[in-house]
Amino acid sequence: MKNITHFLSVALIIVLALPAMAQNSRDLDNYRNPDQRGITQFEAPKDTLSTFDGIQVRVGGASTIQFQALDHENSDNEATPILEEVGDNFNLATANLDLDVVLHDGVRMHLRTYLSSQHHPEAWVKGGYIQIDKLDFISEGFAEDLMEHLRIKIGHMEVNYGDAHFRRTDNAMALYNPFVGNYLMDSFTTEVGAEIYYFSNGWMGMFGVTNGKLNQSVENPGTTSPSLVLKAGYDNYISEDLRFRLTGSLYHTAQSASAYLYSGDRSGARYYSIFTDIDGNGDGFRAGRINPGLRNELTALMINPFLKYGGLEFFGIYERANGKAASEPDERNWNHYAGELIYRFGTDEDLYLGGRYSFVDGELSSGDDVDISRIQLGTGWFMTKNILMKLEYVHQKYNNYPVSDIHNDGKFEGFMIEAAISF
Repeated sequence: MKNITHFLSVALIIVLALPAMAQNSRDLDNYRNPDQRGITQFEAPKDTLSTFDGIQVRVGGASTIQFQALDHENSDNEATPILEEVGDNFNLATANLDLDVVLHDGVRMHLRTYLSSQHHPEAWVKGGYIQIDKLDFISEGFAEDLMEHLRIKIGHMEVNYGDAHFRRTDNAMALYNPFVGNYLMDSFTTEVGAEIYYFSNGWMGMFGVTNGKLNQSVENPGTTSPSLVLKAGYDNYISEDLRFRLTGSLYHTAQSASAYLYSGDRSGARYYSIFTDIDGNGDGFRAGRINPGLRNELTALMINPFLKYGGLEFFGIYERANGKAASEPDERNWNHYAGELIYRFGTDEDLYLGGRYSFVDGELSSGDDVDISRIQLGTGWFMTKNILMKLEYVHQKYNNYPVSDIHNDGKFEGFMIEAAISF
């Protein structure tokens, strides 16, 4: 069944590619490009320029596959689960289908469907939203001066908490990520809500409210309260060659049946079958990621600096999350630190070398204080602006886990090769 789904997904991508190329001859307004031009973009640019001349449908997509050569090991203690043996081979290819429709001047709809993913090989909708940059649908020029700075997004969508989610792999959409794996504490979730943005001379502010739910349902009312999302920052060129960006973000939910900020990506991680035991238990499709397990109360803060000077760029993460599960009497704290340095060179910066170091420490629900470190070294080649080849070496180490935990004295390391297409 997986092979059939994969074949149909790739066939659909190919069939859609030709009309998409014709449609893409003109870029959409206020839109992050899904190719090499979008790698250092964060929020979609805010521009008053209009090219609207009627409804425009942009069909896009992505397809990605990896060759995995990783080894994993943990303690030989009798109480520690025995890991499943893994070998060197290809992973299941993943595919996305994107629809972006300009409905009116300054109004665009986005919808992403996962055609094939590690966790769900069948097609399913990730989410979508309406982005409003003008109010001309009310009347031409309505609140024009105000809307030069404002943006409204409404939908079941990826929450704009932090900047790390702009540089992560979203199932098959892997061109924005200079490495193969995502971040250790992978803050990503899709919830129903609205975000209001203000842009002015490099400054940006955002206020958002969601219903706090990944899985939408009218059942069990009162178990989840709305979540609050705040973001503020500055992004501008200090000189012709130097760009500086600094943002701070807050995500807060006072009550949740299950908070998904660190487990919301149901498409699956890039390190397949790592830290799964011989009975099929363990990290599963989220292998390599760290979920603090703060399920019912959660407050998270992330600060992200970004610098780009010529072809050299730096991106950093400082994150602190605290909260608890319903059964826990006291709150627990987790910290996430990451820094990556990328050097892009060659014609149109189509080649790059880079490294990323990540470190997470925190308290398990058992009361044990643990930490995890990861080193990623990578290189990539944009064969065209829509095709990227990557090579990554990764080494991840788990420290101070209990002897009964699958991660006790655990580590994995090896190489990943990834081919990614996006248009």
